[in-house]
Amino acid sequence: MGREMAMAISRRYKVKAEFWLIARRKQRLSGLAERLQRSGRDSRIICGDLTEDKVYEDLSSLLKKETPEVLMLVNASGFGKIGDFSHMDERDLSGMVDLNCRALTRMCRICIPYIPCGYGHIINFASAAAFCPQPWFSVYAASKSYVLSFSEALSEELSSSGITVTAVCPGPVKTEFFSIAEEKASVPLYKRLFMADPRRVVSLVLKDSLSGRRISIYGFSMKALYILSRVLPTGLILGAIRIINGR
Repeated sequence: MGREMAMAISRRYKVKAEFWLIARRKQRLSGLAERLQRSGRDSRIICGDLTEDKVYEDLSSLLKKETPEVLMLVNASGFGKIGDFSHMDERDLSGMVDLNCRALTRMCRICIPYIPCGYGHIINFASAAAFCPQPWFSVYAASKSYVLSFSEALSEELSSSGITVTAVCPGPVKTEFFSIAEEKASVPLYKRLFMADPRRVVSLVLKDSLSGRRISIYGFSMKALYILSRVLPTGLILGAIRIINGR
């Protein structure tokens, strides 16, 4: 989704700006940088693991040295694992929290001083999984609930500055995410039926961010799920998930 966001921003924004690409897989970053270059966009690669301190130290040093205007901060990194909590690897469980929650929080704190008041944007990728507890996807859903809650609160804190914060809450999206998530258990059929096109998702994200929306939800089914999660008792929702998963 980070790659799709970079290309969508490149197509949408005509302003001259440099893309700072941050992730741990240098080869993929280089490939994205080449695509951006073909579109006439300059980019800079900052290679590092977002669950470790060094990448934040490097980024902080660069920001202090160059004092750029961060027009748009996109936090799109994340991963999830499907399966019984008691049988999952402890490193996978803590890794989800570290990447989905801690990394996003640190990136926001480091970059906010450089985001211009009045026209800066923060986009945090949560998930429709944030709307309610999800057994057999428990840590991932909880981590995305954090992202949603944090983003809405941060949006209110920054409202007087004119900096918008948008939490992205799509349903399942056709990316490599599920090839990783399925290592312990298969993705339920109902999730596959609602798979969304990533380009359409990011197109709506940019539109919602520029409109100042706090939450971006793609698709009627996910919007309906959001409303239902607000009005139905949690016990009823958990019972429905149990039945859908055949437990």
